[in-house]
Amino acid sequence: MKPTDWQRSQPYKLNSISMIFRPTLSILVITLATIVPVRGQVTGVPAGGEQKELSLQGAVEKALQNNYGIIISRGDLEVAGINNHWGNAGRYPTIGFDASNNTGVELYTSNLSNRTSTGIGLNWTLFDGFRVNITKSRLEDLEDLASGRLAVVIESTIEDIVLGYYNVLLQQEFLEVLRTVMDLSDDRYRFELRRQELGGAVTYDVLQAQNVYLSDKASFMSQEVAVRNAVRNLNFMMGEEPGRRWDFTEKFVADTTSYSLEDLLTRMKSGNQSLKNQYTNLLLTEKETALRKSDFYPSVSLGAGMETSHTLSRSPGESSYLNKTLSPYGNVRLSFDIYSAGTRRRAMEVARIGEDIARVETGQMEHALANELFNLYDYYQVRIALLEVAVENLEAASLNLTISEEKYRTGVINSFNYRDVQLIYLNAAVRRLDAIYDLIDSRTQLTRITGGFVRPEEGLESFPRIP
Repeated sequence: MKPTDWQRSQPYKLNSISMIFRPTLSILVITLATIVPVRGQVTGVPAGGEQKELSLQGAVEKALQNNYGIIISRGDLEVAGINNHWGNAGRYPTIGFDASNNTGVELYTSNLSNRTSTGIGLNWTLFDGFRVNITKSRLEDLEDLASGRLAVVIESTIEDIVLGYYNVLLQQEFLEVLRTVMDLSDDRYRFELRRQELGGAVTYDVLQAQNVYLSDKASFMSQEVAVRNAVRNLNFMMGEEPGRRWDFTEKFVADTTSYSLEDLLTRMKSGNQSLKNQYTNLLLTEKETALRKSDFYPSVSLGAGMETSHTLSRSPGESSYLNKTLSPYGNVRLSFDIYSAGTRRRAMEVARIGEDIARVETGQMEHALANELFNLYDYYQVRIALLEVAVENLEAASLNLTISEEKYRTGVINSFNYRDVQLIYLNAAVRRLDAIYDLIDSRTQLTRITGGFVRPEEGLESFPRIP
């Protein structure tokens, strides 16, 4: 089976694009619009430990708090925010303090001298070809990029949680299908035992029914392990202990709402987080070109400070001599690099080429995302049709199973025919479950590619909805 600090001026919220997610909390807006009722609790989970209810929204909340990738990306964002400071850009002056002591002896005359000097100085770059403003803007873009990367990690985590949560429900549903088939095989086996006691069945029929029952029981037991594995995988993504038990409250049903491809394209172009990050990368290359251009400008700096010294001189047979000085100073320095063997020009050319490459990569990403969206949209439409076929097929297989059971008990059909009908029912039930999960998968991917999981808060009310 298939298995917070946010951006400086635009805090993020999780949002829905009217697919599988709709607003239910101020921060998390996730509900089930996609997914045949399911037994809520995990079958086959080891005993022990408190079992709590877990909704899809709750699973996402836990992942946002505990997921390792999100925690790491938040740290990267915090570092970028610390670095985004005017001091790192060179806006403010630097102040330094120096102190030294020098003692010397003149060997021929035995003169002794001791000089202690201290000084405090200020250096301030007044103009450096607009480098300060460009650097600060670059630091802002780097923080934006870190925030965007965090958003991508959050989107990926939410997508994994959604699919992981519904994979648990999928495995539970498949377990119930196998339980139904196993119960039917068990009834058949008991029926054959009774017939043998009454003389209506031979040992061959009993052994055949027993083999079928044991085979179905083995499949059921293996599926119990699959359910536990699915729960453990979900616990890992949420940062929970592997043995944690849950009572899953959502239903495994599918929503076959149709969407407009034009609206999805518009949303993707404005909301896809990977595309936004690429735009930020393009801005960074433009800022790099501007920095290289600033190398052609002169720089003006201001220096000011004060120095003081105490010099003590002593000669044999003479009194000591102490000299004190106090010297304030100030200066303005103009620096202009007239010739540097073409290094500035070459650096400028390299930066412009990098900028052109970034533009090409942006266009490539836009094209690739549009192509991916078309593919996802086609899959979504086809999977809606496949689900309708699977549901109709299961209805026919269920009815056929009911009729065949009566015919088997009355002797109209033999055990081989009855087993064939059971397998047809099993395959139909599996195809329907797969069709539901595939549709959820398509809707989840459409939500991610159009930026429906994470986006600026200010756009929540005005964000266009798909009818």
